[in-house]
Amino acid sequence: MAGFQFWKKKASQDEVAAPVESTAEQVVESPVELEAEVVSKPAEPAAKKVAVEAVELPKRSLAKGVRSLFARIKFNPENLDELEDILIQGDFGVDASLEIVTEVKQRAKMAGAQTEQELKDILVAVLVDKLERSDKDLKLDGKKFPYVFLVVGVNGVGKTTTIGKLAKWLTDGEWNVVIGAADTFRAAAVDQIATWAERASAVLVRPKTEGQDPASVAFEAVELGVKTDADIVIIDTAGRLQNKTDLMDELGKIRRVIEKQTEITEVLLVLDATTGQNGLAQAKAFAEIANVTGVVLTKLDGTARGGIVFAIQQQLGIPVKLVGVGEGINDFAFFDATEFSRGLVA
Repeated sequence: MAGFQFWKKKASQDEVAAPVESTAEQVVESPVELEAEVVSKPAEPAAKKVAVEAVELPKRSLAKGVRSLFARIKFNPENLDELEDILIQGDFGVDASLEIVTEVKQRAKMAGAQTEQELKDILVAVLVDKLERSDKDLKLDGKKFPYVFLVVGVNGVGKTTTIGKLAKWLTDGEWNVVIGAADTFRAAAVDQIATWAERASAVLVRPKTEGQDPASVAFEAVELGVKTDADIVIIDTAGRLQNKTDLMDELGKIRRVIEKQTEITEVLLVLDATTGQNGLAQAKAFAEIANVTGVVLTKLDGTARGGIVFAIQQQLGIPVKLVGVGEGINDFAFFDATEFSRGLVA
């Protein structure tokens, strides 16, 4: 992300240099019970002024992580209708593919394009125009800390891996990160995110008992983030979508207990790029109930069906912000319309 600067807290002289120990093992009352017991809230103390500074975090590029639509197929410059079939196979959808081909034909005619490369350059320009968004960047420019990221998505899409990669990128930029393991219904999920947290040098708040109320873990994680002056808190959530009502209730409860302490900065929906149009159905379901602010597209390096990015942004109006392009802890990137389009068309 060359050229992008973000805001983080500026270390003050009175901050403790020693590493912070997690208070995750302390017993914390259920946030819902607390809500029921409180009749009137005491006056909140004046907000503490936080010195901030502009920082540039480590760069991540997706240029080499996108598979070309044309790796084995070439379209004839004299018959651009073949392009429509290629785009449909790449999960752009029928309507979008027709729209793109129509515009490519118009631009090609105006430019007098004759070669395949000239047509590819025009296609890249068309895709960039349609994919570029002003809200694609992570919200890391506010002045209220900690930033809180709520991460949602069905099981198996790479949600935990994404959290680990994001945490590592942040800690590489000398941010203090707390991770809340609020997917409490699967012990394996907690163990997995503990491994990623250790690799990322992030503080982990984990459930004290299997099946602990996810909202209480989220509450503890944010509470720890506030007490220790963390820069960011990332909350993992359960990946069940069998019952929208239950999921809505659970996410709503998590939201309420977090917002008792601070605001939620981002709600990131993780999708598997290899699922193609099925991923769009998942996105629609979560968008209805989770107030999603951005999409993370994983396993993009394993498919040439990257048109799902176009479908998500065009049909749901939600920006794709991050992409996974490998299994390593550094193998993720920020969505860049130009890099992405060039990778698809190369």
